[in-house]
Amino acid sequence: MMPYICKIGPLYIYSYGLTLVGALVIAGFLAERRAKKEGYGPEVIFNFCFSVFIAGIIGSRIFYVVDHLDLYRSNPLEIIMLQHGGMAWFGGLILGSITGLIYLKRKNLPILKTLDLIIPFIALGQSIGRIGCFLNGCCFGKPSALGVYFARLHEILIPTQIYSSIILLAIFVVLRVMQDKHHRPGLIVAAYLFLYSLKRFFIEFLRADNPQVLWGLTLFQLLSAGMFIFSIAMFFILKLKEARKI
Repeated sequence: MMPYICKIGPLYIYSYGLTLVGALVIAGFLAERRAKKEGYGPEVIFNFCFSVFIAGIIGSRIFYVVDHLDLYRSNPLEIIMLQHGGMAWFGGLILGSITGLIYLKRKNLPILKTLDLIIPFIALGQSIGRIGCFLNGCCFGKPSALGVYFARLHEILIPTQIYSSIILLAIFVVLRVMQDKHHRPGLIVAAYLFLYSLKRFFIEFLRADNPQVLWGLTLFQLLSAGMFIFSIAMFFILKLKEARKI
């Protein structure tokens, strides 16, 4: 793989961090451009994306560290070594969502409408971020003769990062198509949670970096199952509200 792009003096430009920054810039720019068409202020959406991005990074790292506490207890300095990888998306979802909701409340913005506007670009950002995982060699899959050689692990493994990136890109396209059509506020959010939970649940069967914890499933499959149920419930609630207005 390619854990760093280049070296400038004593400084390394890490591919993982570079793709995360690229994901923020690209997703934030596209979300802001879309927001202008819907009457939002020029900086409101990008500031929202930046705040959620920072909170998401922190939340993802905290969740990952807690999930791998034995590793970091013996080597605490690794906690701040983000360039080595090691983030759990569900932790980012929790802290990022809290931060985002607080931001929208303070700005008096419609929550579901604004989230519907932004969520497709979050999926795009995730797609770009998974390329960073591939270059870094983290979030790897199981051994397979049809896989890719990971020099860091000295094994031929399923490139689950690339699979995830492609699926997330497809999710982005689906959500953008839905976004351009008339829809009830919250529908795009529910669709994202539904599609992402399915993606993560099934991709976990191919990954080798997360242990099984219950019923032969990993922690992230259990969390995905909970997200899937939540998204279905959200669909029904939105449908019920729509029926009551007819």
